Amino acid sequence: MPKQNETPAQPRLPGRKAQAARNDGLILDAARAVFLDDPTAPIAAVAERAGVGISALYRRYPSKEVLLRTLCHEGLRRYNAEAGAALEDSDGWRGFVGFLERVVDADVHSLTVRLAGTFTPDDAMLPDVLHSGEVTEELVRRAHATGRLRADVSALDIGLILEACAAITMPGQVRTAELRHRVLALLIDGLRAEGELPGPPPAPGEFAWRWERKA
Repeated sequence: MPKQNETPAQPRLPGRKAQAARNDGLILDAARAVFLDDPTAPIAAVAERAGVGISALYRRYPSKEVLLRTLCHEGLRRYNAEAGAALEDSDGWRGFVGFLERVVDADVHSLTVRLAGTFTPDDAMLPDVLHSGEVTEELVRRAHATGRLRADVSALDIGLILEACAAITMPGQVRTAELRHRVLALLIDGLRAEGELPGPPPAPGEFAWRWERKA
């Protein structure tokens, strides 16, 4: 019997189900990496990166369309979860800013920037799509109520801010995160005039790599 205040141990999945769950995580992680790098990549590239057989991948995701849809739906769920957490904050402005920072860290909007138009959303996504609009509206309403958010900012502006941050990519993850948060701070300062920018500014020539011809 578990002690008081101790969370009971979760039942372990049977061997095959546990392996299937591990494979699913590997496949989604690999799909994110592969398709954000090249949305036109074949599904076989995902299996190779995940280290699973192509048959195992197809048993879970019968087509690239289904895999892309699942990947983006997971990103949408993460967005909604972060919004829900922000709404628990008693300070509407702090919750709003923290939400933006966490969604940038989660890199949700890279999926939008890179994968929009590569698959057809289905009806299963609709409730989460509608919910994302509702929670974003509420976050903006609460931030407006504090008097610290510009009155002319709408919920639709938030997606543009997050997509602008997601569009910043560098060869290293650390530098990418630094510059995304620097730009986010600049954008937030456009919403209220205070604060200090995080991270060092871009160095001369730091973006030259983008102009190198890919093999």
